[in-house]
Amino acid sequence: MIGKYPAKLDDKNRLIVPSKLRGELGEVFFVTLGLNCGRKCLTVYTAQDWEKLQENFGNLSIAQRSGAASLIFSNATECAPDKQSRFMLTQYLLDFAGIDREVVIVGRAGQAEIWDAQSYAAYELENLTPEKLLASLEAIGL
Repeated sequence: MIGKYPAKLDDKNRLIVPSKLRGELGEVFFVTLGLNCGRKCLTVYTAQDWEKLQENFGNLSIAQRSGAASLIFSNATECAPDKQSRFMLTQYLLDFAGIDREVVIVGRAGQAEIWDAQSYAAYELENLTPEKLLASLEAIGL
């Protein structure tokens, strides 16, 4: 998944799936708590990736499952967009990520993220430096 898509929540806390991400996300996907560089956002997983996460979680020891990893699952929501490609987010998820009305949906390789628009603008400004871009390009082998 790639790209950056501005969007607005409607009065029922629904977002429209960007048309370029619809095929990649599929008919059902999952949204849960997320972090990127220490900033709160929401992470969107395809059904296939969500299944892998559940398997990995199931393979953890009881002690590991009782920590923050369990919060990823207990606060997740399953999304099945309607005919207008809208999906609903819970108030808890919106509050966690500090999302009001204006959002940015960002493709991030195998997942997507949903950000409050102002938070994403600050994150982007902080990370769009030559040094950080070079380090990122080197990290992915470019």
